[in-house]
Amino acid sequence: MSEPNDEALLGAYRRMLLIRAMEERLGELVAAAEVPGAVHLSIGQEATAVGVCAHLTDEDWIASTHRGHGHFLAKGGSPQAMAAEVLGRASGICGGKGGSMHVADIARGMLGANGIVGGGIGLAAGAAWAMQLAGTDRVAVAFFGDGGANQGVVAEALNVAALWKLPLLLVCENNGYAEFSRADAVTAGQIAERAAPYGVPGVRVDGNDLLQVWQAAQIAVLRARRGDGPTLIEALTYRHRGHVETERSFLSRPYRTDAEVEQWRARDPLPRTRALLVSRGFATAQLDALHEAVEQEVAAAYEQALSSPAPESAAAILHMLD
Repeated sequence: MSEPNDEALLGAYRRMLLIRAMEERLGELVAAAEVPGAVHLSIGQEATAVGVCAHLTDEDWIASTHRGHGHFLAKGGSPQAMAAEVLGRASGICGGKGGSMHVADIARGMLGANGIVGGGIGLAAGAAWAMQLAGTDRVAVAFFGDGGANQGVVAEALNVAALWKLPLLLVCENNGYAEFSRADAVTAGQIAERAAPYGVPGVRVDGNDLLQVWQAAQIAVLRARRGDGPTLIEALTYRHRGHVETERSFLSRPYRTDAEVEQWRARDPLPRTRALLVSRGFATAQLDALHEAVEQEVAAAYEQALSSPAPESAAAILHMLD
């Protein structure tokens, strides 16, 4: 097990900044009524997506959740294509048909985000089996939340992956809430411990600590590539924003306190990673310049998306019979 070198750490930090900036701008557009449909932001959870995907190539597969923008970008997806997709534009990665909850990029190994809770787990297990049958060393990763951990497909995937030693990572982003319900009210025990009965390694890490996620994922990916089977990683993290951006318009009372949110903001993965870079000798001016470059990239991506046309009505039936 090793830590990322300086170049890899800086690259990971840049990817985290990109995810944060893309999500923050998207939140602004939701508030301005520019975005069709529901939007679920991953602000605060960037380290888990980046720490895992740093060990993957375009040949590896991931499956995501309704909170999937961070996974899409961590896997190398185009900011321009994502911005256009969530805005329902024809130039979007799915032609504007998928919207916020269904970003996908097969060329990058992104099987897709999924509005069905736990829906990506079976997809990733199937991809892992296909790659094993093909005799490759490629791996598949299923990202899911603590609410998704209570779906039966988790046990089914663990069982078959353990039996067949599938190259599968099950990564639970435990952000403490299943929609509007506290995880400790609906989820028994530690999710990572569910791996033990199947003889599968189960690891619990600080999901806001890039190095912890990086190292746990490194071990799990290498294990999978060797043919030694699956791993379950539970990453403890927190979403700074609501379950869905418009939730204040229909919730009768808050389900978490401002003090709790602020407590978790103090553990924000971006400042923590920046501090790590500074401790390795990176100048604050260099990191500030990187942040500014990312902000400009994001502004350009959304500007281009906003000026792009919506899909033609005839496009609604395209790909239906493919």
